[in-house]
Formats: sequence, structure tokens, C-alpha cells
Amino acid sequence: MNLVVGATGMVGTEICRLLASSGKPVKALVRAKSDAAKVEKLKGLGVAVSQGDLRDRKSLDVACQGVGAVIATASAMPFAYTPNDNTLHTADQDGCLNLIAAARDAGVQHLVYTSFPPMTPSFPLQQAKRIVEAGLRGSGLAYTILQPTYFMEVWLSPAVGFDYANRKAVIYGTGDNPISWISFLDVAQFAVASLSHPIAQNSVLELGGPASVSPNNVVRIFENVGRKSFEVTHVPVEALQANLAAATDPMQKSFAGLMLNYAGATPIDMSAVLKACSIKPRTVEAYAHSVL
Repeated sequence: MNLVVGATGMVGTEICRLLASSGKPVKALVRAKSDAAKVEKLKGLGVAVSQGDLRDRKSLDVACQGVGAVIATASAMPFAYTPNDNTLHTADQDGCLNLIAAARDAGVQHLVYTSFPPMTPSFPLQQAKRIVEAGLRGSGLAYTILQPTYFMEVWLSPAVGFDYANRKAVIYGTGDNPISWISFLDVAQFAVASLSHPIAQNSVLELGGPASVSPNNVVRIFENVGRKSFEVTHVPVEALQANLAAATDPMQKSFAGLMLNYAGATPIDMSAVLKACSIKPRTVEAYAHSVL
């Protein structure tokens, strides 16, 4: 049995779909407050549902019974975040540490944890991720830590200022630095492949797309695909640094840190991973065609 934690999220749902479609037994941990429509979608895929919460150790003990592998994609950020309740500290840090302990005590054989590559600014989400990574490495469990870079479906979407429908784009920094954009669909494929592929055993895998493309060149790709020009606004690094320094809420501070890192992100070398795996990551061009 495979347990997916964060199953109603973007990556988690796709992981459930991939596992179920390949005939592998899947169980999803869902919160009492999870979107009912998303839970029904999981059930429609043939996924068993176990109600629980990262902050409730007993519910994790129950969910981990009879489970051979756990894939954890859950995060309070951004949609499940509730100040002073479901936070980056209680869910992303302590909750994930609870999950690791519950998996170890239940005899789970392998835990796959989704994180992101180390970033230069310090911010709450990154601190939580690094603490959980260290806890997993020292747990005695067989592990895989996936560190995907910026998701195309998030960072090249209206949610963060890339409004392709109205041909407007907000770019953080100069926009000249190449970024290894990745699709959440490919992250899900890597997560499933990690359950059996030797390259993933007790490994940390940085994940990106097949090519690194600067934000400015992303705009040009979208202009070519859509045959319309974009109105581009740049947010200077100094403004991003000021936003990070001024933010007081942990989620706002984490968004500011992610934006600042975007402005200075460097490419990820995927040559070894792609040579070992049969996964062909989606390109920015393919994503542009899909949304335009």
C-alpha cells in the first residue's frame, strides 16, 4: 500500500492518479476540512481515504498501518494556511516530523518527501523544509528527497503576475537569469518513479525541466506562441529585499523569499537524472501551447 500525504493538492492528486492508473494500491490522507469535491475525485480514481492531519500523531499512526511507502507533498502554504493554527511551523515542520516518526514506527519501508532546492535568503518555509530533510535523513527510513525548482503552473500563471490571458507579465529581478522551470505533472512522475528506481534510494534529487529559460525569454516564447506582445513589469531586487525584510507573517515572508530567489535562481543540471530515468519533462513551449 502507498500512502499519499497532501493528496488533495496539485502534485498529490496527480501522484494518486498515476499510482491508481498503474494498478498500485493507494491510500490518501485527507483533512476533515479538505475540499469535498477533491476527496470525491480521489475516491473516483479508486483511492482509499484515511482522514487525518499532520498535527494529529494518532491519525498518522492509523494511516501508516500496512503501508509500504509514503509520498509526502503536503504543505500549509498557501491554501491551507491558517495563522496560529495550521502554519508552516505546525504543519510543514512539526507535522512532517510527526509523519516521519509515525512511518518509522509503523515499519514503512520508504518515504518520498517533496521539498525545493536550497535558497540564499532565509525564510520560514525554507527553514521548515531543511529541518524536515535533516530529520528524514537521520530517521533510519529509506528516503528520497525531491527538490523541484519553480513550477510553471504556479510561477508562470496569473497567481504571481504572469497573466498570459491578458498579455501582462510581472518579472522579479532583471529576468536575465536562466531558470529550470518544471511542470507539477513531471514532479508527480518523478515521485512515483522514486518508489522503485535505484537512483532515488537514499538520495536528494534536484529537479528541473529539460532546458533552462530566463523569464525574459519565457515572455518571448509566449509572445511567439500567442502572436501577441506582452506588457512587462520588472520588480527590482532591492524592492524584493525590502519586502522580505518588512514581512511579518510567515507565509508572506516565505513568498517574498521565493520571489527574491527567483530573481537570482540558477539552472539545475538534469543530465544524470534524465539519463537514468525514462521521464521526458515538459518544455516551457509546451506549457505555453497548453494555456494559450
